[in-house]
Amino acid sequence: MNVTTFSFPTTVLFGPGALAELPARAQRAGIQRPLVVTDPGLLRTEAFRALARTLGEAAQRKHWFVYSGVHPNPVETDVREAAAVFRERGCDGVVAIGGGSALDAGKAARLLVKRPELNFARFYDESDWSDLPPFVAIPTTAGTGSEVGRSSVITLDATKRKAVLFHPEMLARFVVLDPELTVGLPPELTAATGADALTHCIESFTCPVFHPMCDGIALEGIRLIGEALPRAYRDGGDIDARGKMLVAAAMGAVAFQKDLGVVHSLAHPLSTICGLHHGLANALCLVAGMRFCAARRPGIYRRVGIACGLDVLKGSDAKADERTISFIAQFLAALSLDLRLSAHGVGAEQLDALVAQAVEDPCHKTNVVPVSAQDFRSLYREVL
Repeated sequence: MNVTTFSFPTTVLFGPGALAELPARAQRAGIQRPLVVTDPGLLRTEAFRALARTLGEAAQRKHWFVYSGVHPNPVETDVREAAAVFRERGCDGVVAIGGGSALDAGKAARLLVKRPELNFARFYDESDWSDLPPFVAIPTTAGTGSEVGRSSVITLDATKRKAVLFHPEMLARFVVLDPELTVGLPPELTAATGADALTHCIESFTCPVFHPMCDGIALEGIRLIGEALPRAYRDGGDIDARGKMLVAAAMGAVAFQKDLGVVHSLAHPLSTICGLHHGLANALCLVAGMRFCAARRPGIYRRVGIACGLDVLKGSDAKADERTISFIAQFLAALSLDLRLSAHGVGAEQLDALVAQAVEDPCHKTNVVPVSAQDFRSLYREVL
């Protein structure tokens, strides 16, 4: 497989060995002294060693620096500390490598490089975000699609809740999708991140906002995930499957420009309150969320079923939804994902806090059907 270059919505280098193009591309982007932003776990991986070899050969080992304090669900401190290292070391660009957390933190750190005293709660009061330091995204998981996004999801100090920081200038200058960097991802994380990408595609497709281009991307993402995720889960060295999952994850993130739905509003509090991995939280809530929506808007999952390879063209809308949701439930179960919240340390005593945050989460505002506080409570109990 050769390295392929395309732009959607930014330049993407895709293929085994694409990492080798990083030094020349970074130099053309004006990056001479990059700050590498990642999490502590990634420092021990072959993916990070490959990046170090690539940057070391090109930058003589003294002209790139590392911030590795990013939490599994990034917090404001991660962003502020990364920006401080950037300034102290005289860096001129950010290279973020890892999962969505590292990419989100690296993306947002540039805001504080430009405005160190920024209050994130007033982010949208700031009008001029031009001239941010250039940013390069290198995902080592296939889930969030943060590499092609214009936003970061960060838990703020003031509210202890996730906030979405969005601006077009936050987009990466270019993205490296190298499936060789995802080979070391354990099966359980392969499953959880893949479920995240699947949730993005399904929720963005059923979101009622008009965006037919995103609809087509979401459906093709579902097809790719259905084909590639079981293979990547069974055999982490399957480069073809790993590559298809990287592309599908990016497609999911492009598709949710439309926005998302109830599953993400259920999942976000599970991360901030209970510390669950975002992809796992989505997986835990996906089937229940789909059942909730289908009961109130029959037929919304027929085309999702077709993308999964099911014969659901004929028959009632309700039957098509039932077959599609059953397929998704079995698909997740085959990835050994225990879909009970209680199996992951979530208890009934946390329901009030979870419901309160879910109601305030913006994602359900674009759900295909309205969601009330009582609905959220019932959905959490169903999954508990």
